[in-house]
Amino acid sequence: MTEEIASLLREIRDQQRLQIERQGEALALQRRQFEMYEAQLGRVENINTRAEAIQGRAAKAIKLVLWVALPLLLLLLAAMAWPWLRYLAYRFA
Repeated sequence: MTEEIASLLREIRDQQRLQIERQGEALALQRRQFEMYEAQLGRVENINTRAEAIQGRAAKAIKLVLWVALPLLLLLLAAMAWPWLRYLAYRFA
């Protein structure tokens, strides 16, 4: 009876050691996965920073184009409408 109890206790001890070892392996795997996640997060933040810089430059370029293109477009429309307005002025005058 005592031999059976001792055998059962040894088996429980061995199983607990095995479980602790497996938990250690699982923790090591989780650490590696977390390190990979941190590396990916760093790359994502770098890409995001570059994208924000590009968007800022694009916004400045669009503002410049609008300040130049809109007046030119209005001037073009006025030049195209001038003959028609002169025609209307002479016809109804």
